[in-house]
Amino acid sequence: MSINFIPILILMVCFVLGFPIAFSLILAVAPYFFMQPGVGLVGVVQKMIANTESTSLMAIPFFVMAGSIMNYSGVTQRLMNLADLLVGHLVGGLGHVNVMLSTLMGGLSGSGAADASMECKLLVPEMVKRGYSKSFSGAVTAASCIITPVIPPGVGLIVYSFICQVSAGKILCGGYVPGLLLCVAMMVVVYIVSKKRNYKPNRERMGTRKEIAKAVGDAAWALIIPFVLVLGLRFGVCTATEGGAIIAVYSLFVGVVIYREITWKVAPKILLDAVLSTATVMLIMCASNAFAFYLSWERIPQALSAAVIQISGGNKYLFLLMVNVLFLFLGMFLDGTAAMIILAPLFAPVAALLGIDPVHFGIIIVVNITLGGITPPFGMYLYLVAGTIHEKVDAIAKDLMPFIAASVIVLLMITYIPPLVMFIPNLVY
Repeated sequence: MSINFIPILILMVCFVLGFPIAFSLILAVAPYFFMQPGVGLVGVVQKMIANTESTSLMAIPFFVMAGSIMNYSGVTQRLMNLADLLVGHLVGGLGHVNVMLSTLMGGLSGSGAADASMECKLLVPEMVKRGYSKSFSGAVTAASCIITPVIPPGVGLIVYSFICQVSAGKILCGGYVPGLLLCVAMMVVVYIVSKKRNYKPNRERMGTRKEIAKAVGDAAWALIIPFVLVLGLRFGVCTATEGGAIIAVYSLFVGVVIYREITWKVAPKILLDAVLSTATVMLIMCASNAFAFYLSWERIPQALSAAVIQISGGNKYLFLLMVNVLFLFLGMFLDGTAAMIILAPLFAPVAALLGIDPVHFGIIIVVNITLGGITPPFGMYLYLVAGTIHEKVDAIAKDLMPFIAASVIVLLMITYIPPLVMFIPNLVY
């Protein structure tokens, strides 16, 4: 075998052995560049840290910190009360509450993993207690948490805007409608399955206007966050990085002064959650930069782009179908963030050449990588939920299939009906 393909072979072996994605990427390229004159391991390290020196990436730890603060501030319980009043009366009430809570949390935490961890502890035990199977409870939780990164300020949106140089404000606005469509699709699945399995409503009727208004008032301090961020970006009041810092400080103010549920005792937990989540994303980004350096060195991106253009024949609809199939396939085996960092910069110029709006293309990619989090055999959210609730992965995966099918339908809708994505960005900008 040619030395040119050794990194890919090593990467496949690492995946089979279950190595963490970041270490797999580093191990794949280190031997290759060690044998390249003038590069060596020093060159690999330089490539790993080169892009992290950008101030734009500071937005990631700020948004992650804001999400960690919100998880300890009492916001989650208030949002769950609001969700219960709105959808708890439907068949499969707690399942709908689970989906709605993820949608509301999307404007706060921006992290699907944080959302999954929180709902596993908060909602799954209650669902099991009320007669839902543990596998279905886990499936709803895993499926609904892919909504969270799509709705602003999702971390995936911020990462894509940085690596592909797309307006952060526009791509954040573009996430609203796809996030809501995913919410509706999953609630339809919950209703159908609950009807079949005779899962009962959580309450007898929908909340009254007075009850809903009170719940909205209780959660208002949190609900205004995404709108403040988007408006700040739209009118040039702040950049995405500054907006992240503002939201982090605002979240701390709400938790300490307004809701008074954040104390010095939970401060270490908040910091630890934020540091671990940020470190995970940044380590993957660094390792992906090194692997992307190898791809560029071997001119693989140019060859891949040429092949895609040739196969699609310049047809943008066929090109989008190929991109979706590729990312859905890779999402079954590869961490979505790594796949996006490596491949998005390769396909974005081709998409622009075919007349596809960069914001529209970015949302397609982000929805794809989040969907990869629940697709077997290696979906991150799937394993996170299974480990947290102590349920078999294959049992949850079986109950996830209808949710995956519904999500793919939404993906195809936003792929081939661009106004679903571009309506709000065009309206705001």
